[in-house]
Amino acid sequence: MDHLLSGLHQFHTQFGREKDFYSKLAGGQHPSVLFIGCSDSRVDPSIITQSGLGELFVMRNAGNIVPCYGASNGGEPATIEYAVSALGVTDIVVCGHSGCGAIQAMLNPDSMEKLPLVRGWLNHAEATRRIIVENYANLTGEDQLAAAVSEHVLVQIENLQTHPAVAVKLQRGEVTLHAWVYQMTSGEVWAYSSDDGKFTALTDLPPEEAGRRKVGNPRQAKRK
Repeated sequence: MDHLLSGLHQFHTQFGREKDFYSKLAGGQHPSVLFIGCSDSRVDPSIITQSGLGELFVMRNAGNIVPCYGASNGGEPATIEYAVSALGVTDIVVCGHSGCGAIQAMLNPDSMEKLPLVRGWLNHAEATRRIIVENYANLTGEDQLAAAVSEHVLVQIENLQTHPAVAVKLQRGEVTLHAWVYQMTSGEVWAYSSDDGKFTALTDLPPEEAGRRKVGNPRQAKRK
């Protein structure tokens, strides 16, 4: 706790120096992006995107899961609805990450014998597990996990489209969906595009092209 308390003191000093900025933030939030990520302590949306306070509306949980509409009584549906309908975000990012422990556990249900709540939560990822078991039977170990992380992000994009608030905005062309995978060993972010059906490192693309990598309906695109 000592480092947390020290950090609080440092922040209070910074707050005093930038009081006008924080006073403006206190008057209301206007984020343009809903960022859905994993709770993993090594994956911080603001650091990855170098975003400031007030720029991202963040939803995090174990495995960056988006339950289908009506499938969960947790806070996820309310968070999504508020971000889209009340805050008017124009982009939604679902970001998985390499080496995800939740996805690893989902692939190995027996490992959750003593974690019944985790096992119950990961039932929302059953579609991903089935895709891997039936379509990637040739993969094992890290290769299997990497495929699962990527497929899982796309399944969450599909689940997002079952939420009425999102469906309405998509039909109007007022919101854009993005599927990302953060690579912890390289710092790269790979983004999926329905145009070519594959993930590509955003840092390998010119800014204008990187900005066009978005997801329509992944079921209608050939995944590579």
